[in-house]
Amino acid sequence: MSKSTRATQMLEKLGVAFKLHAYDYDPNAEAIGLAAAAAVGVEPKRMLKTLMAELDGKPVCAVIASDKEVSMKKLAAALGGKSAKMMKPADAERLTGYHVGGISPFGQKKRVPVAIDEAALAETTVYLNGGQRGLQIELDPNAAVTALGAVARPIAAD
Repeated sequence: MSKSTRATQMLEKLGVAFKLHAYDYDPNAEAIGLAAAAAVGVEPKRMLKTLMAELDGKPVCAVIASDKEVSMKKLAAALGGKSAKMMKPADAERLTGYHVGGISPFGQKKRVPVAIDEAALAETTVYLNGGQRGLQIELDPNAAVTALGAVARPIAAD
């Protein structure tokens, strides 16, 4: 497995401190984020999943704990739109340049608005996909917000 991806290259270029964690990716896992948390040995609230959505027809990225679901209404409000819906997997792959299960918010082919669930900011470090299946990036959640130019708002469903 390559330890250099567009995600790690972006963080290195920005001077963001991070650690890499490789694990055995299970393509048959019911919940990829929860499987990753178990494989790496961290609480699901610290393993963040990257979800691609469409906000008023334009692509956006939502980053949320692996044991939570995104509220499309809250995501739309966080990014100043009217309505959001999940993006089709094939569209997400084409837009980001990453495969589903390996989509990172960092180093996507096209930069899009990003919303991170603000609950993640309570953690010392969080884990985000490193740009390929089986690779996680551990970093300070505030550094992730800064690197992505993200907004941190409550976007989890109740």
